[in-house]
Amino acid sequence: MKKDEVCELIREIGIIPAIRVSSAEDAHFACDVIASGGIPIVEITMTVPEAVELIAHLVRHHETILVGAGTVLNTEMASKCLDAGAHFLTSPGLNLKIVEFAAKKEIAVLPGALTPTEVMEAWDAGSDFIKVFPCVDVGGARYIKALKTSLPQIPLIAAGGITQQTAANFILAGATAIGVGTELIPADAIANRERERIRELAHRFLGFVKDARRRLIPQQESSATAKTDSWRLHKQKHTGKQ
Repeated sequence: MKKDEVCELIREIGIIPAIRVSSAEDAHFACDVIASGGIPIVEITMTVPEAVELIAHLVRHHETILVGAGTVLNTEMASKCLDAGAHFLTSPGLNLKIVEFAAKKEIAVLPGALTPTEVMEAWDAGSDFIKVFPCVDVGGARYIKALKTSLPQIPLIAAGGITQQTAANFILAGATAIGVGTELIPADAIANRERERIRELAHRFLGFVKDARRRLIPQQESSATAKTDSWRLHKQKHTGKQ
């Protein structure tokens, strides 16, 4: 899958499930269930045992699933994930070397950043999205809205502590997507192989994103109208035409 296609799917789905489990077997189960629940995207964190091998297996046997590598901390790790076939790279913090490596290799990269300075540095370095992490601890949706107000051109992914109760708020605040972990894939549901429970959670989160985006349409249309009116007034002022 090409980089542009990867980015488009992330924008379309609006959810990146982070798989953080204690075994490769659990990770396989989680990936299968999440995909069957309508979210064909998974982030396999490097904290999962045999994470690189798992990425390679998923890429080979699940062609319809977008498989990303998470908690990528250096370029050596990034290179191994790329060789395994990872479709995107993401990290909890900003390492510009990883961003530059990904840009050179033409693989989508979603570095973590928190401050406005980090967000701008990550974007200028060639990032495709910026993962604001851990956003809940610094103001949640209000913080995302503040960043988008100042940096509207930068696509943000809100991650860290997002729940069913707050998911929609992050989309309404301007996030392109949300990163979700145990709220979508509870540890006990994995241990007990509760497929229907996880599928239901996947459907719920998809619904939160879709509903929030639907609610944004009138706001976007109103904003576009206001900009058009402002431009017309500006033109009239300088040309004297009505």
